[in-house]
Amino acid sequence: MSWGGAAGGGSREAQRARTTTLVTGPVRSGKSRHAEDLLWDRADVTYVAAGGRPDPTDLEWSRRVEHHRSRRPESWQTVETTDVPGVVARSAGPVLVDCLGTWLTAVVDGAGWDDLVTAVAAVRIEVDRLIESLCAATAPVVVVTNEVGWSLVATTPSGRLFQDELGRLNALVAGVAARVHLVVAGRVVDLSDAPVVPREPRARTLDA
Repeated sequence: MSWGGAAGGGSREAQRARTTTLVTGPVRSGKSRHAEDLLWDRADVTYVAAGGRPDPTDLEWSRRVEHHRSRRPESWQTVETTDVPGVVARSAGPVLVDCLGTWLTAVVDGAGWDDLVTAVAAVRIEVDRLIESLCAATAPVVVVTNEVGWSLVATTPSGRLFQDELGRLNALVAGVAARVHLVVAGRVVDLSDAPVVPREPRARTLDA
């Protein structure tokens, strides 16, 4: 089943990620803290730092990573990997993925930013794997992502590709997730029962 195509395939009615909560929001909104709080009472959480390993020469980014690490319970297992679907599929306990933005960046890094057609194809394959793993999960999965489309449109092809593909990815995960939480300015809005935008245009009738 293909989920990652531009127009989409697959059916939300046929498959649901019944144990998945998607937490989305802008930078510094509190979304990561909210995601951690959702699983705070579980000692057996696998925390997936999704993306490439941080550059040790980037001290500011290293401090950010250490700050995130220091506030997590010591019993949580941290896994640094781009194989998010694999971790979700293998885990018997709760999983927290943070975040889809860094994961998408790593996927495109692997394919190469110089060939965007090849990069998009690679992204769609990995997105299919991710959605299938979420739909098959039986343990709680909390997925953190970013909203990058609320600002200016990127001025470069690679920047626009990232915005477009992350927007599509967020919509796909939200479309199958049991719960969707939007975090803005430290406030949580539950979108779980909100209407879902159709993935296909509605058929026009003679009266339309």
